[in-house]
Amino acid sequence: MPEKGGKAPEKGGKDAAKVVKKGALYLQIINYLEEYGVIPESRCTFEKVCLERIEKACTFQERKRENYPTERLPKRKPFRKADAFKNHNHYLRKSITPGTVLIMLAGPHRGKRVVFLKQFGTGLLLVTGPLTVNGCPLKRVNQIYVIVTSTKLDISNVKIPEHLSDPYFRRMKLKKKSKIDEEEIFETKKERYVVTEQRKKDQKEVDKQILDVIRKHPEKNTMIHYLRALFYLQNKVYPHKMKF
Repeated sequence: MPEKGGKAPEKGGKDAAKVVKKGALYLQIINYLEEYGVIPESRCTFEKVCLERIEKACTFQERKRENYPTERLPKRKPFRKADAFKNHNHYLRKSITPGTVLIMLAGPHRGKRVVFLKQFGTGLLLVTGPLTVNGCPLKRVNQIYVIVTSTKLDISNVKIPEHLSDPYFRRMKLKKKSKIDEEEIFETKKERYVVTEQRKKDQKEVDKQILDVIRKHPEKNTMIHYLRALFYLQNKVYPHKMKF
């Protein structure tokens, strides 16, 4: 039974309409209180009780864990899908022009001077030693791994084969043998990359034209020695003070 002085909101009245708007859960609590007659004296305390019941019903009590990790692993950052290198916007340094002599800074031919021929669509540079001068064959190089020199050769008449492209320099993957007989274990040898005849033919064709350009140079002997010499730094030689 309701206490003395306590008035329940009339059904269909203004007070009941305002209470119903606060939500379905609020209405259930009101019906529960009306059914059992537990209605406070004033409306303010009545709403306060309802709100406390709603908070208790809505709050989620997190269950305590029995075991905790000994160390906290860092959370993985969301993976950002990057574009392939071939799809980037490629540029060429203004100082690099066909016939410019470059100095290699990385790879097995680092320190050697090479002649720049052209740039591929992927942004890589096609260079050659030539092979007969310093042992550097036709190869692709990223321009961030070269130093540009002021020495240039006139290769305007040099014809570079059109089939020299990025797919041309990709190495074929060696096939893995799935099953090997016991008798062939000691007889078989590991397959190694072998230069194709087409590659040798193209190397000779390009080197022949580059060597003709070097022979026509007014200082041909100095130019050959310059291409053969390795670049290196000695004591008290600072690269930022050198003029290439």
